[in-house]
Amino acid sequence: MGLKSILAKPLAALVAANVRKWSMNPVAAQEKVFRKLIDSARSTKFGKEHQFDQIASYADFKKRVPVRDYEGFRAYIDNIKDGASDVLWPGKPIYFCKTSGTTSGTKYIPITRESIHNHIGSARNALLMYIHASGNAKFLDGNLIFLSGSPVLSEVGGIPLGRLSGIVNHHVPSYLRRNQLPSYETNCIEDWETKVRKIADETIDKPMSLISGIPSWVQMYFEILHEKRKGKPIKDIFPEFSVFVYGGVNYEPYRARFEKMIGKRVDSVELFPASEGFFAYQDKQPSEGLLLLLDTGIFYEFIPVDEFFNENPRRLSIGEVELGVNYALILSNNAGLWAYNIGDTVKFVSKKPYRIVVTGRIKHFTSAFGEHVIAEEVEQALKDAAKDEEVEVVEFTVAPQVTPQEGLPYHEWFVEFGHLPADPERFRMKIDEALQQRNIYYKDLIKGNVLKPLVIRSVEKDSFIHYMKTQGKLGGQNKVPRLSNDRKIADQLSNYISNSWGG
Repeated sequence: MGLKSILAKPLAALVAANVRKWSMNPVAAQEKVFRKLIDSARSTKFGKEHQFDQIASYADFKKRVPVRDYEGFRAYIDNIKDGASDVLWPGKPIYFCKTSGTTSGTKYIPITRESIHNHIGSARNALLMYIHASGNAKFLDGNLIFLSGSPVLSEVGGIPLGRLSGIVNHHVPSYLRRNQLPSYETNCIEDWETKVRKIADETIDKPMSLISGIPSWVQMYFEILHEKRKGKPIKDIFPEFSVFVYGGVNYEPYRARFEKMIGKRVDSVELFPASEGFFAYQDKQPSEGLLLLLDTGIFYEFIPVDEFFNENPRRLSIGEVELGVNYALILSNNAGLWAYNIGDTVKFVSKKPYRIVVTGRIKHFTSAFGEHVIAEEVEQALKDAAKDEEVEVVEFTVAPQVTPQEGLPYHEWFVEFGHLPADPERFRMKIDEALQQRNIYYKDLIKGNVLKPLVIRSVEKDSFIHYMKTQGKLGGQNKVPRLSNDRKIADQLSNYISNSWGG
């Protein structure tokens, strides 16, 4: 074992002890964060306008600070971009994180001197908690690869501006940077296809031990390696590869194909990072759900999804949530976001400690007929059917077909397969039955002959890559929505259909 792996284990034990301390006192941990946030921002423009000096409790906060999305903060952000200080948080942000929104266009999310520790420290602790849970620290002695956006920063209003993964790249600890790949020059390549091929060239003969990235883009990297090594499994190209770190999408639909490409099962560590903060990570091996980080400068609120669009939905703190309920995740943080709706939905699977699963996006659903099918339901239905039928799925998305040329309307699934089902009709019906079991509204629509069972459109290889490229969203942190309530994505993918089952 190398020095890094030797030193990591006692450090991991210290981190685990600290996590255990606050996770066993969750309400107190959140109350401490809440109090510090309010006290710190009392004299800011936002704090004065919302009477932070009169906020003594969470109930006071809810009365004075409404839930907002990015549009509700745009004027404050513009004020900061124009050079103002003490707007949302004391001083000025040290970065703006650039991210694209479906309704707001480009968004500029502030990162402050205080909030950068949430991003960097949480990523570090996720790996240390993995080491503590698994005993595997050897991967620190090999090469580590982070498939991410470009670290090149521009500037807006005198504040450095970049993608989150690019910003974080500037804060990788020096002891990890020595064995981090790809090179800085390669990481700066903007064209994603060119970049991944260059990364493959740089890494193919290196002792890679940890690989990190969104599953769909790591899959592209693996396919290029296969091509260069004439079909060799990843385990033969990288014998030391033992840890896959991912976030952004559910790994389960990809797992079977990944394990076939790798040639063995490797440990995986799931993360829940976003431009607005690092919210949760997998703290056990294996475990259901991610540990919600309650002591890193973020105060959380939760709105039941079925109340979200009501005039006065309930806003709940950590001590008020229930298991198994879908909530919209609302946050206030030390970057100066207050009662901010990030758009993600979560469900608690444990309270001791508080662990969540990400169930989708508040705006990503299919409910053209009142069924309100969410990402978690389609992902699990596909996972179950694919496992039973030994089918490999590369990528997929679902949209409603409201006006078919004939017959009843239906849900249309666009699927890129790595390995086609032996019996496509049986596979199709297994997905439909699994979805009916998970969503009673969908089941009622099928049984009531309002909808017919779902239709699968098998699309050509790399169809989703071509689609993302046409949208200017190939690579980095971008991912295809699992669900849509319109036909925008479906109409584009219709150009790549190779086969259809059920319609």
